[in-house]
Parts: sequence; C-alpha cells; structure tokens
Amino acid sequence: MTATTVVEARNLTRVFGEKIVVQALSGVDLQISAGEVVAIVGPSGSGKSTLLNLIGALDRPSTGEVLVNGTPISDVRDLDRFRGQTIGFIFQSHNLLPTLTARENIEIPMYETGRSPAQRRERALELLELVGLAARADHLPNQLSGGERQRVAIARALANQPAIILADEPTGNLDSVNTADIMRLLIDLNQSQGVTLVLVTHNPEVAAATQRVVSLRDGKIERDVPMSDELERELLLFRGTLLGQALLRGDLSFEALLPLPADTIAPPA
Repeated sequence: MTATTVVEARNLTRVFGEKIVVQALSGVDLQISAGEVVAIVGPSGSGKSTLLNLIGALDRPSTGEVLVNGTPISDVRDLDRFRGQTIGFIFQSHNLLPTLTARENIEIPMYETGRSPAQRRERALELLELVGLAARADHLPNQLSGGERQRVAIARALANQPAIILADEPTGNLDSVNTADIMRLLIDLNQSQGVTLVLVTHNPEVAAATQRVVSLRDGKIERDVPMSDELERELLLFRGTLLGQALLRGDLSFEALLPLPADTIAPPA
C-alpha cells in the first residue's frame, strides 16, 4: 500500500531581491509522506528556512508549486485559515504570548475552528497532559523553563490536528538535556499520534534521530537519505564532530589521519 503524500514540492525556485538577486532555492523537488519524520539540514544560507516557509505557506515560490494534502497552495484564497487548519508550527524561540497561560496559548489556534470555549479548554488540557505539563496549565511562560515552554509550543502546534508540523530549529535554544527530551517527545508523538514532522536543524544528533535527512546546499537538494542506513547515520554524526567539520572545511586531509609507515618513524635515541 502506497503511503499518502502530505507535502509535495515541484521544481521550487525562490529568488530574493531585484538589483542584487539572491537565489535561495533552485529547482527543488521533494515529497513527504504521512507519518514521516524528516530533517532538513545544510550550511547557513543553503535554503533550509526558505524551503520550510514555502511548505508552510508563509512565503510563495518564485516558480514551482507546493501541494499540502493534494491542495496546491497557490489555489488557496484564505491562507491564514488554511495554515491554521492544516499546518502546525514550532519555532526556535517558541513564540508564546507572555500574558497568556500555557493553556490559553494552546487555545489560540482553535479560535477559528468553531469550537466552544469549553471545547477549546478541554482540548488544551488534553494536549498539556500529552506533553507532560498537566500541572502547568495555569502558568505564564515566564514561570516555565525553556524546555517546558517548547513543550507548550508543541502542544499548540497539535491543537487543530494538522496534516503536518513544521519545526524551525525546535531545540536551538535548549541545552543538551532538554534537546534530548524534546526530541524524545516529538518521536513519541510521531509513533503514538502518527504526527508528520519536518524540522530544520543544525544539530547532527537531532537530525540522526529522525527517519530521513534531506541535505541542502546552494539552494539545491544535495542528498536525501534514510536514517535506517546505519552508515549514513554514522557519517551524519561524524560530520558534526570537530574533526568532521575540519575535514569538510579542508583544514585536514584524510591522509593526515593515517598512521605513519613503520620505516618513516625514527627509532628512539
């Protein structure tokens, strides 16, 4: 049985500027199936966030097309309503409203859905339970830790049961312990709720925890590999080490890492 395609990008190009033209994306084709967890990686300026913004209907391509659940975004008249009902967003800085409680922040996306106040409250409390924050429902963002604020942001992204959740550096402001906790939560939600997740990350360990890694360079897809391939996973993690980064920059050569032949080693005096 063929998996349902949730997102399809067809020959996407995005150009910024007029006098000084910057081509952020060039001819990108991408398909994401229901239930996948996909990481988008690449150096700064490679087009990662641009691609995420086009998928999320936060921007429009210069040429090409994005379809979400089979609907071309270019055909959608009310983009705000479409985004609210179809796409969930998680941002690096969580973007919670500081004067609203955790529960009230989660209710925000539901105001355009026709749910009653009681239904919004019930759904928000249900989601807080799901992300392990039932006891924090009435806390303001400044009363929560960074990891807890990101959990509230994840719950808010799930509010309207979107077809896909897009996360832009969801662990970028977190320490290693909270990063691991948030990734475990996202993977658990994928497995238990069938959440389809696409995330942009600079962290190789975060990317390696996903099912598939799409690498961008100069606005084009350079690699698209499954993390079920153990060699690909180990290579991804190695690229994130200081040694791997030095090799990629050309500061070291592989030859420099090889042991010296026995006849080149001087005997001890």
